[in-house]
Amino acid sequence: MPTNINQASQTSSRTGIVTSAGTLFAANENRKGLIIQNLDTDVLFVKFGADASVTDFDFILNGGTVSDDGLGGMYESRVLVYTGIVTVTGTTPRFTGTEL
Repeated sequence: MPTNINQASQTSSRTGIVTSAGTLFAANENRKGLIIQNLDTDVLFVKFGADASVTDFDFILNGGTVSDDGLGGMYESRVLVYTGIVTVTGTTPRFTGTEL
């Protein structure tokens, strides 16, 4: 007997390349996934909450060897996804993010 599988509709939001500290994603109760990648050579401080700083953060994404080399740290979450505000900071922030 054939089985029908219905895939839930999914929307995604990409930030493009961001070069300033602040809010990466606003709170979103419908968030199903989260991807952040550091595109710069300096570390990126990420906080699940408001006002990320170099002394108040949840984790650090390593920088790459040169900007945009794809070797910068990446965070991906698709299980037990945090739905609150996400903020970032760094010496020279350059990053991208995707919210599913």
